[in-house]
Amino acid sequence: MMQTNTGFALGTTYAIQYEISSEDENYSEDIENVFHEVNQSISAYLPTSDISRINRGEKDVVIDDYFKTVYDFSREVYEKTDGYFDPSVGALVNAWGFGPEKPINNLNKEQVDSIMTFTGFDKVKVTSERKVVKDHPSVTFDFNSLGKGYAIDLIGKMFDEKGIKNYIIEVGGEILTKGKNTHKVKKWTVAIDSPIQNADERQYIELITLENKAMATSGNYRKFRVDPETGDHYVHILNAKTGYPMKNNVLSVSVVADNCMKADAYATAFMVMPYEKTKELLSKLKDVDAYVVSKDEYGNIQKYTTKGFQDLIIKK
Repeated sequence: MMQTNTGFALGTTYAIQYEISSEDENYSEDIENVFHEVNQSISAYLPTSDISRINRGEKDVVIDDYFKTVYDFSREVYEKTDGYFDPSVGALVNAWGFGPEKPINNLNKEQVDSIMTFTGFDKVKVTSERKVVKDHPSVTFDFNSLGKGYAIDLIGKMFDEKGIKNYIIEVGGEILTKGKNTHKVKKWTVAIDSPIQNADERQYIELITLENKAMATSGNYRKFRVDPETGDHYVHILNAKTGYPMKNNVLSVSVVADNCMKADAYATAFMVMPYEKTKELLSKLKDVDAYVVSKDEYGNIQKYTTKGFQDLIIKK
Protein backbone atom coordinates (compact mmCIF):
# COMPACT_ATOMS: atom_id res chain seq x y z
CA MET A 1 0.00 0.00 0.00
CA MET A 2 1.05 3.60 -0.54
CA GLN A 3 1.42 6.25 2.14
CA THR A 4 1.13 9.94 1.26
CA ASN A 5 2.55 12.86 3.25
CA THR A 6 1.87 16.46 2.26
CA GLY A 7 2.83 19.76 3.77
CA PHE A 8 4.70 23.03 3.42
CA ALA A 9 8.49 23.34 3.50
CA LEU A 10 11.32 25.33 1.94
CA GLY A 11 8.87 28.05 0.97
CA THR A 12 6.66 25.72 -1.07
CA THR A 13 4.40 22.68 -0.88
CA TYR A 14 5.40 19.04 -0.94
CA ALA A 15 3.67 15.74 -1.70
CA ILE A 16 5.47 12.49 -1.03
CA GLN A 17 4.20 8.98 -1.78
CA TYR A 18 5.99 5.85 -0.65
CA GLU A 19 5.22 2.17 -0.33
CA ILE A 20 4.63 0.81 3.16
CA SER A 21 4.12 -2.72 4.43
CA SER A 22 1.66 -1.81 7.19
CA GLU A 23 -0.71 1.04 8.03
CA ASP A 24 1.42 1.88 11.08
CA GLU A 25 4.32 3.06 8.91
CA ASN A 26 4.51 6.81 8.56
CA TYR A 27 7.71 8.74 8.08
CA SER A 28 6.27 12.26 8.24
CA GLU A 29 8.44 13.12 11.26
CA ASP A 30 11.58 11.88 9.49
CA ILE A 31 10.67 13.96 6.45
CA GLU A 32 10.16 17.08 8.54
CA ASN A 33 13.51 16.46 10.26
CA VAL A 34 15.28 16.49 6.89
CA PHE A 35 13.67 19.80 5.97
CA HIS A 36 14.61 21.21 9.38
CA GLU A 37 18.25 20.19 9.10
CA VAL A 38 18.59 21.56 5.57
CA ASN A 39 17.00 24.84 6.65
CA GLN A 40 19.37 25.15 9.60
CA SER A 41 22.29 24.83 7.20
CA ILE A 42 21.47 26.56 3.90
CA SER A 43 18.21 28.53 4.21
CA ALA A 44 18.84 32.23 3.57
CA TYR A 45 15.35 32.90 4.95
CA LEU A 46 16.28 31.57 8.41
CA PRO A 47 18.32 34.18 10.35
CA THR A 48 19.99 31.54 12.53
CA SER A 49 21.08 29.25 9.68
CA ASP A 50 24.74 28.75 8.84
CA ILE A 51 24.34 30.44 5.46
CA SER A 52 22.66 33.50 7.02
CA ARG A 53 25.44 33.82 9.60
CA ILE A 54 28.09 33.52 6.88
CA ASN A 55 26.24 36.06 4.74
CA ARG A 56 26.26 38.47 7.69
CA GLY A 57 30.02 38.13 7.87
CA GLU A 58 30.41 35.87 10.93
CA LYS A 59 33.81 34.21 10.60
CA ASP A 60 33.58 31.50 13.27
CA VAL A 61 31.00 29.36 11.43
CA VAL A 62 32.17 25.79 10.80
CA ILE A 63 30.07 24.48 7.95
CA ASP A 64 28.35 21.10 8.23
CA ASP A 65 28.13 18.27 5.69
CA TYR A 66 24.98 19.74 4.14
CA PHE A 67 26.60 23.07 3.38
CA LYS A 68 29.82 21.42 2.22
CA THR A 69 27.99 19.09 -0.18
CA VAL A 70 26.00 21.91 -1.73
CA TYR A 71 29.03 24.19 -1.88
CA ASP A 72 31.22 21.55 -3.57
CA PHE A 73 28.60 20.69 -6.17
CA SER A 74 27.94 24.38 -6.82
CA ARG A 75 31.64 24.78 -7.54
CA GLU A 76 31.49 21.90 -10.03
CA VAL A 77 28.49 23.32 -11.90
CA TYR A 78 29.94 26.84 -11.76
CA GLU A 79 33.05 25.59 -13.56
CA LYS A 80 31.22 23.42 -16.09
CA THR A 81 28.84 26.25 -17.04
CA ASP A 82 31.62 28.83 -17.34
CA GLY A 83 30.21 30.82 -14.43
CA TYR A 84 26.62 31.09 -15.63
CA PHE A 85 25.56 29.08 -12.58
CA ASP A 86 26.73 31.11 -9.59
CA PRO A 87 25.30 30.84 -6.03
CA SER A 88 27.15 33.99 -4.94
CA VAL A 89 24.31 36.08 -6.39
CA GLY A 90 22.61 36.46 -3.00
CA ALA A 91 23.14 40.24 -2.85
CA LEU A 92 21.71 40.60 -6.35
CA VAL A 93 18.76 38.34 -5.47
CA ASN A 94 17.95 40.61 -2.53
CA ALA A 95 18.50 43.82 -4.49
CA TRP A 96 16.06 42.76 -7.19
CA GLY A 97 13.43 41.70 -4.65
CA PHE A 98 13.65 37.90 -4.96
CA GLY A 99 15.28 37.17 -1.59
CA PRO A 100 14.65 37.54 2.14
CA GLU A 101 15.84 41.16 2.27
CA LYS A 102 13.97 44.23 1.05
CA PRO A 103 14.69 45.15 -2.58
CA ILE A 104 16.54 48.29 -3.57
CA ASN A 105 14.03 50.78 -4.92
CA ASN A 106 14.77 52.08 -8.41
CA LEU A 107 17.83 49.87 -8.73
CA ASN A 108 20.13 51.57 -11.23
CA LYS A 109 23.22 50.61 -13.21
CA GLU A 110 25.66 52.12 -10.70
CA GLN A 111 24.13 50.07 -7.87
CA VAL A 112 24.18 46.87 -9.94
CA ASP A 113 27.82 47.51 -10.90
CA SER A 114 28.67 48.03 -7.23
CA ILE A 115 27.07 44.73 -6.20
CA MET A 116 28.88 42.96 -9.05
CA THR A 117 32.22 43.80 -7.42
CA PHE A 118 31.42 41.26 -4.71
CA THR A 119 29.56 38.74 -6.86
CA GLY A 120 31.41 35.70 -8.17
CA PHE A 121 31.98 32.17 -6.90
CA ASP A 122 35.69 32.64 -7.56
CA LYS A 123 35.68 35.17 -4.69
CA VAL A 124 35.06 32.51 -2.00
CA LYS A 125 36.69 29.33 -0.75
CA VAL A 126 36.33 26.80 2.06
CA THR A 127 39.37 26.10 4.22
CA SER A 128 40.49 22.71 5.52
CA GLU A 129 38.91 23.75 8.85
CA ARG A 130 35.57 24.09 7.01
CA LYS A 131 35.36 27.84 7.33
CA VAL A 132 34.25 30.08 4.49
CA VAL A 133 36.71 32.76 3.43
CA LYS A 134 35.49 35.64 1.25
CA ASP A 135 37.58 38.01 -0.85
CA HIS A 136 34.98 40.66 -0.03
CA PRO A 137 32.88 40.67 3.19
CA SER A 138 29.69 41.43 1.26
CA VAL A 139 29.77 38.24 -0.84
CA THR A 140 26.37 36.65 -0.24
CA PHE A 141 25.40 33.04 -0.89
CA ASP A 142 22.04 31.88 -2.24
CA PHE A 143 21.64 28.12 -2.64
CA ASN A 144 17.94 28.20 -3.56
CA SER A 145 18.82 27.06 -7.08
CA LEU A 146 19.82 23.61 -5.83
CA GLY A 147 18.93 23.44 -2.13
CA LYS A 148 15.43 22.14 -2.78
CA GLY A 149 16.81 19.37 -4.99
CA TYR A 150 19.35 18.47 -2.33
CA ALA A 151 16.67 18.19 0.35
CA ILE A 152 14.71 15.86 -1.93
CA ASP A 153 17.80 13.68 -2.39
CA LEU A 154 18.24 13.49 1.38
CA ILE A 155 14.65 12.30 1.84
CA GLY A 156 15.27 9.71 -0.87
CA LYS A 157 18.42 8.58 0.96
CA MET A 158 16.43 8.27 4.18
CA PHE A 159 13.84 6.10 2.39
CA ASP A 160 16.59 3.95 0.88
CA GLU A 161 18.10 3.37 4.33
CA LYS A 162 14.69 2.28 5.62
CA GLY A 163 14.37 -0.21 2.78
CA ILE A 164 11.59 1.55 0.88
CA LYS A 165 11.74 0.38 -2.72
CA ASN A 166 9.08 2.55 -4.38
CA TYR A 167 8.53 6.26 -3.86
CA ILE A 168 8.03 9.64 -5.51
CA ILE A 169 9.12 12.83 -3.75
CA GLU A 170 7.79 16.14 -5.07
CA VAL A 171 8.73 19.47 -3.53
CA GLY A 172 7.67 22.61 -5.36
CA GLY A 173 7.61 20.79 -8.69
CA GLU A 174 11.03 19.13 -8.32
CA ILE A 175 10.82 15.34 -8.31
CA LEU A 176 12.77 12.24 -7.35
CA THR A 177 11.50 8.73 -8.07
CA LYS A 178 12.48 5.22 -7.09
CA GLY A 179 11.00 2.00 -8.43
CA LYS A 180 7.42 2.11 -9.67
CA ASN A 181 3.95 3.30 -8.78
CA THR A 182 2.80 -0.01 -7.31
CA HIS A 183 -0.70 1.37 -6.73
CA LYS A 184 -1.19 1.66 -10.50
CA VAL A 185 1.38 -1.02 -11.38
CA LYS A 186 3.35 1.19 -13.77
CA LYS A 187 6.26 3.61 -13.90
CA TRP A 188 5.87 6.96 -12.19
CA THR A 189 4.25 9.49 -14.55
CA VAL A 190 4.95 13.20 -14.15
CA ALA A 191 3.82 16.29 -16.06
CA ILE A 192 5.84 19.18 -17.41
CA ASP A 193 4.02 22.50 -17.08
CA SER A 194 3.38 24.44 -20.24
CA PRO A 195 5.21 27.80 -20.19
CA ILE A 196 2.45 29.31 -22.35
CA GLN A 197 -0.26 29.87 -19.77
CA ASN A 198 -1.61 32.41 -17.34
CA ALA A 199 -0.44 32.46 -13.73
CA ASP A 200 -3.77 31.02 -12.50
CA GLU A 201 -3.72 28.13 -14.97
CA ARG A 202 -2.12 24.70 -14.76
CA GLN A 203 -1.61 23.08 -18.14
CA TYR A 204 1.01 20.54 -19.08
CA ILE A 205 3.01 20.39 -22.28
CA GLU A 206 4.30 16.81 -21.92
CA LEU A 207 3.90 13.70 -19.80
CA ILE A 208 6.98 11.63 -19.07
CA THR A 209 7.81 8.46 -17.19
CA LEU A 210 10.49 8.37 -14.53
CA GLU A 211 12.13 5.40 -12.88
CA ASN A 212 15.04 5.88 -10.46
CA LYS A 213 15.48 9.40 -11.85
CA ALA A 214 14.99 13.01 -10.78
CA MET A 215 13.49 15.93 -12.69
CA ALA A 216 13.57 19.66 -12.10
CA THR A 217 11.94 22.41 -14.14
CA SER A 218 12.95 26.05 -14.21
CA GLY A 219 10.96 28.72 -16.02
CA ASN A 220 10.24 32.43 -16.26
CA TYR A 221 6.46 32.20 -16.42
CA ARG A 222 5.41 31.95 -12.76
CA LYS A 223 7.96 33.71 -10.57
CA PHE A 224 8.58 37.32 -11.43
CA ARG A 225 8.51 40.80 -9.94
CA VAL A 226 6.62 43.67 -11.55
CA ASP A 227 8.18 47.13 -11.39
CA PRO A 228 5.35 49.32 -9.96
CA GLU A 229 6.44 52.33 -12.03
CA THR A 230 7.30 50.83 -15.41
CA GLY A 231 5.26 47.62 -15.32
CA ASP A 232 8.30 45.64 -16.49
CA HIS A 233 8.41 41.97 -15.50
CA TYR A 234 11.69 40.79 -13.98
CA VAL A 235 12.09 37.03 -13.81
CA HIS A 236 13.54 35.45 -10.68
CA ILE A 237 16.60 33.94 -12.41
CA LEU A 238 19.57 36.29 -12.38
CA ASN A 239 22.48 36.39 -14.78
CA ALA A 240 25.58 36.47 -12.57
CA LYS A 241 27.62 37.77 -15.50
CA THR A 242 25.52 40.92 -15.96
CA GLY A 243 23.81 41.42 -12.60
CA TYR A 244 20.38 41.65 -14.21
CA PRO A 245 17.34 39.33 -14.26
CA MET A 246 17.20 37.17 -17.34
CA LYS A 247 15.58 38.35 -20.52
CA ASN A 248 16.05 35.70 -23.15
CA ASN A 249 13.97 33.54 -25.44
CA VAL A 250 14.13 30.41 -23.28
CA LEU A 251 10.77 29.93 -21.55
CA SER A 252 11.43 26.81 -19.53
CA VAL A 253 13.94 24.03 -19.03
CA SER A 254 13.22 20.57 -17.62
CA VAL A 255 16.24 18.48 -16.65
CA VAL A 256 16.38 14.78 -15.84
CA ALA A 257 19.36 13.42 -13.91
CA ASP A 258 20.28 10.67 -11.47
CA ASN A 259 19.77 12.98 -8.48
CA CYS A 260 17.60 16.03 -7.88
CA MET A 261 20.33 18.44 -6.79
CA LYS A 262 22.00 17.96 -10.17
CA ALA A 263 18.71 18.35 -12.05
CA ASP A 264 17.84 21.46 -10.02
CA ALA A 265 21.19 23.16 -10.59
CA TYR A 266 21.39 22.51 -14.31
CA ALA A 267 17.76 23.54 -14.89
CA THR A 268 18.67 26.92 -13.42
CA ALA A 269 21.94 27.12 -15.34
CA PHE A 270 20.30 26.36 -18.69
CA MET A 271 17.77 29.15 -18.13
CA VAL A 272 20.66 31.62 -17.88
CA MET A 273 23.07 30.24 -20.47
CA PRO A 274 22.82 31.21 -24.13
CA TYR A 275 20.74 28.67 -26.05
CA GLU A 276 23.64 27.38 -28.16
CA LYS A 277 25.92 27.06 -25.12
CA THR A 278 23.23 24.99 -23.39
CA LYS A 279 23.04 22.58 -26.32
CA GLU A 280 26.83 22.37 -26.47
CA LEU A 281 27.13 21.54 -22.78
CA LEU A 282 24.31 19.00 -22.95
CA SER A 283 26.23 17.14 -25.64
CA LYS A 284 29.08 16.72 -23.13
CA LEU A 285 27.05 15.87 -20.02
CA LYS A 286 26.36 12.16 -20.36
CA ASP A 287 24.27 11.91 -17.17
CA VAL A 288 22.00 14.93 -17.82
CA ASP A 289 19.08 15.17 -20.26
CA ALA A 290 16.95 18.20 -20.95
CA TYR A 291 13.81 19.55 -22.59
CA VAL A 292 14.13 23.22 -23.56
CA VAL A 293 11.17 25.36 -24.64
CA SER A 294 11.96 28.69 -26.29
CA LYS A 295 10.57 31.31 -28.68
CA ASP A 296 12.20 32.20 -31.97
CA GLU A 297 12.46 35.76 -33.31
CA TYR A 298 8.96 35.50 -34.74
CA GLY A 299 7.38 34.34 -31.48
CA ASN A 300 7.03 30.72 -32.55
CA ILE A 301 7.51 28.02 -29.92
CA GLN A 302 10.59 25.83 -30.36
CA LYS A 303 11.46 22.65 -28.48
CA TYR A 304 14.90 21.13 -28.08
CA THR A 305 15.04 17.66 -26.54
CA THR A 306 18.02 15.43 -25.92
CA LYS A 307 17.72 11.81 -27.05
CA GLY A 308 17.56 10.54 -23.47
CA PHE A 309 14.72 12.89 -22.58
CA GLN A 310 12.83 12.11 -25.77
CA ASP A 311 12.77 8.45 -24.75
CA LEU A 312 10.91 9.37 -21.55
CA ILE A 313 8.07 11.28 -23.22
CA ILE A 314 4.74 9.47 -23.37
CA LYS A 315 3.63 9.56 -26.96
CA LYS A 316 0.25 11.21 -27.44
